[in-house]
Amino acid sequence: MSKTETKTLGADPVSGLNPATEVKTALAGFLSDFNNFQGEIKSRLQKQEDRFTMIDRKNMTAANRPVLSQAAETEAPHKKAFAAYLRSGDDDGLRGLEIEEKALSTAVAADGGYLVDPATADTIAGVLRNASSIRAIANVVNVEATAYDVLVDHTDIGAGWASETAASGETGTPQIERVTIPLHELSALPKASQRLLDDSAFDVEDWLATRIADKFARAEGGAFISGDGVDKPTGFLNYTSVPDASHAWGDLGYVATGAAGEFDATNPADAIVDLVYALGARYRANATFVMNSKTAGAVRKMKDVDGRFLWSDGLAAGEPARLMGYPVLIAEDMPDIAADATAIAFGDFGAGYTVAERPDLRILRDPFSAKPHVLFYATKRVGGDVSDFSAIKLLKFALT
Repeated sequence: MSKTETKTLGADPVSGLNPATEVKTALAGFLSDFNNFQGEIKSRLQKQEDRFTMIDRKNMTAANRPVLSQAAETEAPHKKAFAAYLRSGDDDGLRGLEIEEKALSTAVAADGGYLVDPATADTIAGVLRNASSIRAIANVVNVEATAYDVLVDHTDIGAGWASETAASGETGTPQIERVTIPLHELSALPKASQRLLDDSAFDVEDWLATRIADKFARAEGGAFISGDGVDKPTGFLNYTSVPDASHAWGDLGYVATGAAGEFDATNPADAIVDLVYALGARYRANATFVMNSKTAGAVRKMKDVDGRFLWSDGLAAGEPARLMGYPVLIAEDMPDIAADATAIAFGDFGAGYTVAERPDLRILRDPFSAKPHVLFYATKRVGGDVSDFSAIKLLKFALT
């Protein structure tokens, strides 16, 4: 056998390769593929591990986050939308809120802006109750109309004694008096610079509530006492005052001090006593004195015949001072003591004076009219008037 025949012995007739060489080549290819597969698995496991590590870090960050930051992220949608509208005029958030759809009859900015969010409105209402004096003791009603009617029965029904055989005569019929209280528009126009609004540390809502409440409280306080009824509430001092003996429906009865512009020099406290008992017994149980600080300074010095002060300060925090046992409300819009001034009122204001208002408060943001400042035009509908002329009496600093 030749050498050539010996070398080709056992070779694959197709490939011409030795079987041992073919196995070695195949094994090398398999190992290469396996190594590539192993590297791919390791890469995928590493990515998965990195992903879990990132999630753990986020969870740890959220767990260690301060409470205020968490509260900021979970802020109510209406509060975020309202803040965005105040700061930049962005009203997209407001348009999708349920409050706008339910509370506004015309829910577009051109018709007067948007309702204040519930949190801000509550703040304003609270300040009004504390600062607007007559509101604190008057009858306050919420209405959805342009006026509020109070029906008052200020006459008595007739009666008589009947015998067994005689015919009964016709008796008097009571009369119902209708008092119409129209609602007027109360407005405020505070402003702030855009730079101040852009400062995230500035509490826009608290500032806005404080400014509007202060403006509305001062305007209401004066109107409920002395308003003339022209585009504003009618104050109880706007009505004609007559001597209490001549009092009739439509005017207020007064008691004179007996001296022009001052209390009687001999018996100054007598006028206070006469004022209290000029009011009917049915009203005295819920009656309140109303006067300003200067008048209160003069009254609290008075003593009875036994040397005891008529004035007593409240025993607990927040409790009003009392005069002859009745609470005293300090209203700075009441007139000072002067000749013919009705500087003190006494009555059941819950029955005698009614404040009617719409519960909504509207705010329109105006960034154009007062550049570089932003104006906030706030409006509220409110009215007030005397609802029972027998429930309020006045003390007049006059001779008669």
